[in-house]
Amino acid sequence: MNKLKLKWKIFVFLLGFCSLLLIILWLFQTVFLNDMYKYIRTKELSRVIATVEKEIDNPDLWNVLYNIQIENDVVITPTQDFVAPPRPGMDARGRHGGPLFDAITETREFTLQNGRTISLTFYALIAPVNATVTTLRMQLYVVTGVMLVLSVALAIVIAKRVSKPIEDISQSARKLAKEDYDTRFSGKGFQEIVALSETLNMMAVELGRVEGLRRELLANVSHDLRTPLALIYSYAEMINDFPGEVTQEQTKIIMDETKRLTMLVNDVLDISKLENEMEQLNITQFDLTKEVSETIRRVGTLLKNEGFEIQFKHVGNVYVGADETKIGRAFYNLLINAVNYSGEDKTIIVSQTIRGDHVRISVTDNGEGISKEEMPLIWDRYYKSGKNHIRAVAGTGLGLSIVKKIVELHLGNYGVGSEIGKGSTFWFEITKCE
Repeated sequence: MNKLKLKWKIFVFLLGFCSLLLIILWLFQTVFLNDMYKYIRTKELSRVIATVEKEIDNPDLWNVLYNIQIENDVVITPTQDFVAPPRPGMDARGRHGGPLFDAITETREFTLQNGRTISLTFYALIAPVNATVTTLRMQLYVVTGVMLVLSVALAIVIAKRVSKPIEDISQSARKLAKEDYDTRFSGKGFQEIVALSETLNMMAVELGRVEGLRRELLANVSHDLRTPLALIYSYAEMINDFPGEVTQEQTKIIMDETKRLTMLVNDVLDISKLENEMEQLNITQFDLTKEVSETIRRVGTLLKNEGFEIQFKHVGNVYVGADETKIGRAFYNLLINAVNYSGEDKTIIVSQTIRGDHVRISVTDNGEGISKEEMPLIWDRYYKSGKNHIRAVAGTGLGLSIVKKIVELHLGNYGVGSEIGKGSTFWFEITKCE
């Protein structure tokens, strides 16, 4: 049974159910018919006796008994000698005899108001059942044949109707398993099948999107690795060929490209751990304002010769309960993103504001800005828009994805506000301590 296809399982179950109904019908209409008939006649006889007991002192008792016999097909005869008005059918065979047919018999004594006692015998006639059973059996042969044909046809129709959409979904799922992410599911007929199809369609879209991101990530990481490796190899080869002509500039390039490779590898590892929930939060209470100030100071020192000015606007210090290292990394990525896209005006404004029970850290640059269509997509890894590649100029392109994951781990919020030609403001907010 476990190896049968779904439609054949449904077919077998429906056919078995119809067969069970036919068997029950046969049992009640043939085997148990006689016993059920006698049981019913016994109940009718009890009701007749109860009626007679109520009417026993009625002056017109014999008319009452006559009517009861006619209505209930019951013969009532006296079992003691006394004079009774003659009534047709009062005695089916004789005063003290039984009926001409089989009957259920019961004798009762009734006491009248004047003290006299009347004994009556009641015969509930049992009509011959054999002829009825034979008739029913012939009818059942016909009914059984018709029901079997109809049940087989109905079982086949229902089995196909239920299994067909599931088989279609199964075929589409096989295509999806072969990385055909354009596959679409079209289940019909039942609400559950339609809901399943919609869910699988969303899954196919997401899998296609993830696959696209994966390929794009591999392509970009390969590109990012190739360039610094080529530079490192070239300068190392030069140093090897001309060891006496090594300059500080050449070694500085090797060091910078090595640092760039290290940054790329670290970012890839970080985003992988965050997306696979391998990172555990080390929640502590710390001064967020101080952490932001220290990061601004370090970055400002590194960029002081490039003309950058980083301003920090805040009122008082704010403490939060969070992972200090990860929150510091999130802010650092936003700050470096602003540095990379600051444009000609190298002024960057960092703001700390209180919003209810949350503290928001905002980083504003004066770059080219982001279109509204691109805003929801810039948090994706290596997002490309037309010919413009939204990625860090001197970074790895994973910074905003890391910010997103870190803030989500802290159950916080993040976002961006931007306008073409007027710069961008990236922000995140987390719960502050009281």
